[in-house]
Amino acid sequence: MNKQDSTITKTPEIKVKIRIIIALGVINVLLMGLYFVLTHYAVKTVQVDGNKHYSAEEIKAMVMTGFFGDNSLYLSLKYKNKGIEGVPFVETMDVMVQTNDTIRIIVYEKALAGYVKYLGRYMYFDNQGVVVETSKVMTKGIPQVTGLDFDHVVLHEKLPVENDQIFQNILTITKLLNKYDVLCDRIQFDNSYNVTLGYDTVKVNIGALENLDEKLMQLPQILPSLEGERGTLDLQNYTADRKSVTFERGK
Repeated sequence: MNKQDSTITKTPEIKVKIRIIIALGVINVLLMGLYFVLTHYAVKTVQVDGNKHYSAEEIKAMVMTGFFGDNSLYLSLKYKNKGIEGVPFVETMDVMVQTNDTIRIIVYEKALAGYVKYLGRYMYFDNQGVVVETSKVMTKGIPQVTGLDFDHVVLHEKLPVENDQIFQNILTITKLLNKYDVLCDRIQFDNSYNVTLGYDTVKVNIGALENLDEKLMQLPQILPSLEGERGTLDLQNYTADRKSVTFERGK
């Protein structure tokens, strides 16, 4: 009787021990699995393409968020068939996991033609003249456009200028400046819509938009020779037949 009682009282203790052993085994397996996922899928290489407004480090900080932000498996699940939107100056960002330790972030920035200053802010507009972003920070590589008359600016609406053709003119100018790799700091229009480009301390008087291609293709050869100079380069009368180029030094 005593032996049976002893056996009966020990049986629940054995079951508890078995359950503890099983639980510890499961926890151990889970920990090993977690360790494998954290180490094998740890991101070591990040390639960022298409970014101009933000640095690669800033883009990485936006994408690789959270406790598992540097884990490619987590990122592949988080951004599967899903881009990142709602980032100023960016249309969308796609995240591609290329290998277990390598990801690629493709940035599609908003097409910005230029900006105007208004009430202490930089108002960036696209090729249609629609204000797409507003910021207190100036973005390099986007020209300031001056000479436009408007009395108000509304985000996501077109700049209220008298002549909408001005935006097509800006698009034409920026396309050619990109073509010849001579992006400027400023694009200035006068009352007759003649154009002056600004390059730091050098102004380039383009005049009317006739023969624009012939005029702008001269800049890659001329601008390097004017580095450190201050003055106005006059190309307004330049044509393929009449190669009129003058530079007037200023103070």
